[in-house]
This record gives sequence, C-alpha cells and structure tokens, in this order.
Amino acid sequence: MSVDLVEVVRSGFRECVHRGSAVVLDPSGEPVVEVGAVHGPIFPRSTNKPMQALTLLRNGFEPVDDAELAIATASHFGEPDHVELVQRLLDRFGFTEDELECPPDLPFDEQARAQALAGHERGKAARRVYMNCSGKHAAMLATCSINGWPTRGYLDTAHPLQRAVLDTIADVTGEPETDLGIDGCGLPIVPVSLVNLARAYATLATAPSDTPERRVADAIRAHPRVISGTDGPDLRVMTATPGLVCKIGADGVHAGALPDGSSFAYKIDDGADRARLPLTLALLQRMGVEWTDAHAELATPAVLGGGARVGIIRAIPGVL
Repeated sequence: MSVDLVEVVRSGFRECVHRGSAVVLDPSGEPVVEVGAVHGPIFPRSTNKPMQALTLLRNGFEPVDDAELAIATASHFGEPDHVELVQRLLDRFGFTEDELECPPDLPFDEQARAQALAGHERGKAARRVYMNCSGKHAAMLATCSINGWPTRGYLDTAHPLQRAVLDTIADVTGEPETDLGIDGCGLPIVPVSLVNLARAYATLATAPSDTPERRVADAIRAHPRVISGTDGPDLRVMTATPGLVCKIGADGVHAGALPDGSSFAYKIDDGADRARLPLTLALLQRMGVEWTDAHAELATPAVLGGGARVGIIRAIPGVL
C-alpha cells in the first residue's frame, strides 16, 4: 500500500499530494526507511539500465572510454554530444542507425528538438539515435556482434542477449524471475522490488575497483550529463552529491547509492516528474548526506504563478 510522500503547496494551501513507496538501506543492506509497498515487484524502467550495461561488460563489450559506457546506461536527452557518442559506437562496430530496434523519436531537450525540427516536417525529423535509449541499443548491437549472436531480433526475450540480461539482473538483485513487461524502447523489462533495486545499486557502488560492476558505477559518476542531459535530475543530484551513483526511470522510479553502500529506491504512483527531486533529496538527507545550499535548492522546487514564486513542492515532513 502506497503512502503520501510529496505535497504541492500553492499560496499556503495544499494543492495536491503524490503517493508512492520508498526504501532506504544502510550499508549492510538493512532497511532504515521503509514506507509503502517496497517488497513487491515493480517495473523499474530505466533504473534497470546499469544492470543491462553490466550484462554487456560481462559478455565481452569493451567501451573505448567511460563516456561510451555511460551512454550505454543513458536515458539521454538527444543532445548533439549524446548523438555523437551513439553514432561513434555504431560506426565502430559497422552498424547503421536503421539497425537500431528502438523506435524513432525527437530529442527530449527543447533546443535539440527545435534544431531537429528545423527544416523538416515533424514526422520526418524523428530518428532512432535521438531516442533516449539509443545508446543502450547501440551497445547491445555491439555485444551481439562480439558474441556472434543475431543482430536482428535482439529485443526478443528468447534472444541470447536478453537471456543474459535476465541472468545478470537475477544475480545482482536476488529477485526471482517473474513475468516480463515491454519497455518504451521495445526491450523486455524485468520486474524488481524496491528493496532489491536499492541493494543492486549498492552492489554497483561498492564493488572492488576494475570489476564490471564498479566500472558501470564509475562511468555514471564520471558522466552524469551523458546519462541524462541539460538540467536533468540525475545530473543535478549527482553534481550536488559527489560519489552518488543514481538513475531515474520513467513513471516516477529512482534508485541510487553512496560510496559507503547506503542506498535508496522509490516509485511515485502517478509517475509525476515534479515529485522526483523533493523525494530524492529527502531520502539523501535521511541517508546522512552533508547538506549544502545546492541540496536545499533541489529539495524545494518553486511553484510559479505569473512568473513569481507562489509555492513549493516538498517531501511531506515526518513521513521519511
């Protein structure tokens, strides 16, 4: 059962509440905060990407640098540097954009989207490389090529690559296999409970140096802009919190861990993006992160009316 987590207060009145479930684990993996339904499986959406990237490393994928590994974990905004990294990866393994099996899309970033639309009809401007999961798909194609697996149909749950992903997620989370879903990019999505999702991020964050797990965590830490984009939540939170590794997922999911192994995961029931930062910052504060002005700003985004601040969005006091 979910609980009230975040409130929107406008002109002194509570305008609405966002409900959900959240967990914080201490460095030993034991819950110190546990609200709502944290033991039942959810669809983690893109918070599964670091574990998918781990699968690629375990199966022979060798990025040329940390930025290339980061783009393989990204929910990127389709900005020029993101597209360049995806295209570089495709070119390195001799693939074309048309061989990506993610759907065509427009960039999420407003400026990049405007540039993509300039001189094009809207329906003709969408490209597969702009899609936020294209880096993951390009790295999956590369891994298929390395292993001699079919490069067509790699979305199928029976494909060797997807079987390897299932094995990796089961290994890292300890989650029993359940029915799969289909994510927005067309790939299978593996259900995981919030408790085990948080534990998986702790495993990545605390793994020994030079292990595949640590390489994924360090690539995300080193390139928070690559995994997100201009003003993206993960970029802003990791910039304010050195050592944090975290990743958002669609429909209100977020998970992360600190270098000491303390970790968090949550799901906002209605998927509201505006509830993300206040909830993430409240959980980080509960985890003992040293608070700064940057954290305080992120924790209470403004509600605007006529261009002026008329309220705030904040985690509900006392819940966590």
